[in-house]
Amino acid sequence: MTTSSTARTFGYVRVSTRRQTVDQQMDALLAAGVPADNIYGDVISGAKWDRDGLSSLRKLMRSGDTLVVVALDRLGRSLSEMVKLLEWIVSEGIELRSLREGIDLTTPTGRMLAGIFASLAEYERALILERAEAARDAARARGRQVGRPKSMTAEQIEKARALLAADWSRVRVAKELGVSRASLYREIPA
Repeated sequence: MTTSSTARTFGYVRVSTRRQTVDQQMDALLAAGVPADNIYGDVISGAKWDRDGLSSLRKLMRSGDTLVVVALDRLGRSLSEMVKLLEWIVSEGIELRSLREGIDLTTPTGRMLAGIFASLAEYERALILERAEAARDAARARGRQVGRPKSMTAEQIEKARALLAADWSRVRVAKELGVSRASLYREIPA
């Protein structure tokens, strides 16, 4: 594909949580020649499709522009969404460069490799979820609390039932037990 002299280069960075940093990705994109003002990003799971930085890029980019990412998994982890994004990139005439995988979407081989890497990213995500569920199951089997701890003890629930039976209001019972009304309704529905 020939690009005009007005073609621009954009970069995209993404991390899943605020505890992570995009510094390494930014350094790699800057070293690859992406102007700092043209780098967009998100702090959100790759499984989420509605991302502000990615949406901004999709509105800005036009045929002949190049999108540079450090790795394909920065674009997303879901195969269906990655395929949809890659189809959009190709249909709009946008070039994609992935630094880690060395992919150039302007070639049939590049498009095939992008699909393979997207599949592998989705597979890796599925494995992570399976391992996490197995760890939770193992913890439950050993009698350990999994997830958010209950907000009320069995004794508090018993006392709450007695107070409600004595015509105390839920507001008063919650205050007496030092719990929220939401917790009281969750444990003892109306």
